[in-house]
Amino acid sequence: MHVKVNEQTQDIKDGMMLFELKRAVAPEADIIVRNGAPVSTDTELQQGDQVAFITRGQIPSKDQLESLMVARHTPGVHEKIKNATVGIAGLGGLGSAIAVALARIGVGKLILVDFDVVEPSNLNRQQYFVDQIGLYKTEALGANLQRINPYVKLRTHTLRLTAENVPEIFADVDVLVEAFDSADCKAMIMEIFLGSVADKPLVMASGLAGFESSNTIITQKISDRLVIAGDLVTAAKPGTGLMAPRVGVAAHHQANAVLRLLLGLEPEGDTNEN
Repeated sequence: MHVKVNEQTQDIKDGMMLFELKRAVAPEADIIVRNGAPVSTDTELQQGDQVAFITRGQIPSKDQLESLMVARHTPGVHEKIKNATVGIAGLGGLGSAIAVALARIGVGKLILVDFDVVEPSNLNRQQYFVDQIGLYKTEALGANLQRINPYVKLRTHTLRLTAENVPEIFADVDVLVEAFDSADCKAMIMEIFLGSVADKPLVMASGLAGFESSNTIITQKISDRLVIAGDLVTAAKPGTGLMAPRVGVAAHHQANAVLRLLLGLEPEGDTNEN
């Protein structure tokens, strides 16, 4: 019988118990994760189980780190997304949060594009630190992502996206994420990417300002290749600013839409799934 132990396939005898496996391979471990969920009771192992043994407070070796990072994921997800490439256009409140989420779930390669530097007013909602003020966002976010997940491959471009360079920069993505503030930039990338990069989906955002209810932010599939997260109404304007909670809700709608697309699922969900 085969099970995965810390992402490595291992042969075990039929009827082997979970705690018996722990004693054999990781007697010092004090956290056991089976098929994505922590467990504290002994159970009989089944064919295809995925088990992780973790020791609290111990920094794992580089070879162990990736497997332990994904221990809490749903089984089968990591294998499907670790070879994926996702582009993110804009690294502000949306883009920086999306990049962090995708790095944490183990998307294999991120293409990050922004021309701007980190400035103080970014810190109310963007994934940067005070000591990174003045750095290019590509440089600062790249450093932060490497601290989170050293296995993610990064390609950064410190430049302004235009109708001329979008097709080349994002030619190899499996999914592109739009994360701009400007309506003109949103329109440009939608027109150029959907018109020039065949068969790849675009995940956009619209309507996420202020402190309206989180429940008004939804994910909508507009066409076979276009997904939009937000309420489609609440734009930033005098009297309605951009704040971390609601920006974060929209960003994670986008990140989850990317994950679902990579897994071959409908991004906005399906009432027949469960």
